[in-house]
Amino acid sequence: MVTDPEKAGLAAQQPIPQNGSGPTIHPALPTAKDGHERSGNEDEVSIHSHSSIETVEPAPQDQEQAPAQRSKSRTSSTRSRALTIVPRSKRRGLLGRFALVPEVERPFDYKRSTKWFITAVVALAAAAAPMGSAIFLPALPGLAKDLNATPTITNLSVALYMLSMSIFPLWWSSFSETLGRRTIYLVSFALFTLWNIISAISTSIGMLIVMRILGGGAAASVQAVGAGTIADIWEVRERGRAMGMFYLGPLLGPLLAPIFGGALSQAWGWRSTQWFQVIYGGLLFITLTFCLPETLPHRVVASSQPADQNTTKSGLTRSSTRQSIQQKTGKVAKVFKRCIIDPLSVLAYLRFPAVLLSVYLASITFGSLYVLNISIQQTFSESPYNFSVIILGLMYIPNALGYTLASLFGGRWTDVIMHREARAANRYDESGKLVFIPEDRLRENAWLAAVMYPGALVWYGWTAEKGVFWVAPVIANFFFGIGSMILFGTITTMLTELMPRRSSSGVAVNNFLSAMDGCLPSWALPAGSALSV
Repeated sequence: MVTDPEKAGLAAQQPIPQNGSGPTIHPALPTAKDGHERSGNEDEVSIHSHSSIETVEPAPQDQEQAPAQRSKSRTSSTRSRALTIVPRSKRRGLLGRFALVPEVERPFDYKRSTKWFITAVVALAAAAAPMGSAIFLPALPGLAKDLNATPTITNLSVALYMLSMSIFPLWWSSFSETLGRRTIYLVSFALFTLWNIISAISTSIGMLIVMRILGGGAAASVQAVGAGTIADIWEVRERGRAMGMFYLGPLLGPLLAPIFGGALSQAWGWRSTQWFQVIYGGLLFITLTFCLPETLPHRVVASSQPADQNTTKSGLTRSSTRQSIQQKTGKVAKVFKRCIIDPLSVLAYLRFPAVLLSVYLASITFGSLYVLNISIQQTFSESPYNFSVIILGLMYIPNALGYTLASLFGGRWTDVIMHREARAANRYDESGKLVFIPEDRLRENAWLAAVMYPGALVWYGWTAEKGVFWVAPVIANFFFGIGSMILFGTITTMLTELMPRRSSSGVAVNNFLSAMDGCLPSWALPAGSALSV
């Protein structure tokens, strides 16, 4: 795999070698060809292709072979490949044998209905962490009164929750590349449920803040690992649409949560918001246990252990005290590297300008979401609007509609752009299938989104400051939802394709800066702005 974006860009400009006896090898592209088995050699070369006859055009120089290729492609597209189901006793992941959806050798081979089902389950899980930050906002005044805390300290519970959402995914994503996705999901949501139970029965603000930090860090696993799951089961030619649907969860969560939080806190107090998260986390744990198989592709690791020269014929080994100390020190160093160095090493990708600029743009977009959320609560609860708690929650609906519209059509739009750019550049393999490169996703869609969401923020800010009729600012929020969703989904999908062997780690870097940006407006939340009426 080419992990250096600069080297990848150079490699992408080189002519694609043709081999008459096998598939076309492209040294800079990350995803796998239909029917290609992933192996340990995938770090060195990757194969790109497209198997949909509706959007594939034969290369001009191969017009004579076009009928045969078209017939072959139509046959492969209409005939479903037989699934290689892993026996229940050999399934990977925690409690893997209890999964009703079977694990398969090649996750790409799942039926489309199964892929969409897995995508929906992961999207629901991805909503837990951002929902936990927003559902608590309406309860802050009651929390401050109940636990005798100042508004600044109560706001700290939200800010530190966001901070944990930015840091913990670095570890979750790193562990998921070796332990598997399923194990990380189940462990993290078991902890999420536990920490929220303790939060609900907290007797001091310090106890609550600590439990909130742990709970946010546990639920944040899906922010990075979920994108890795999408990359595991969806091929690059249709991944944009799937990623857009996946991000409906983490983006709709903070928009719908204030509605639930306002109703719950008004009826039963701030603790009811934490019990809601307990129920949500428990249901997700049960759903993930029975409905989510392990999707991390099987990887063949060649390992050879030379015979120990100190091994005697009887099978006993002899080692000196120095050798024993060296072995123990090596084990400690290996554990330290695995638990500390490896998770933080993914931040080194930020040294590449292409990755840094993409991640920075996405993080500003995501941070703007939290700025807008907090502003909506403060603006519409004060004069001249003076909306009640329930009405304030409804003010988030236009944003949600924008996210939904962008998810339904924005992801498919990026897939169409990739096909168009590949055809325009005449990138075909020997069988007439399109060859894709990740940066094709950033075209006119990114420019439009980069202009739309800042413009919508200016529109909202000006109309809200002048006290214009409430319809004007909420229409601006609708366009903000469209622009920010297109941009965030496009960049996240591109990162999973730039680093296919560490797709979840690439997204973790993105979420690290994104949640850090979200932490700042949470910390700056003005006293009494949390839906106080």
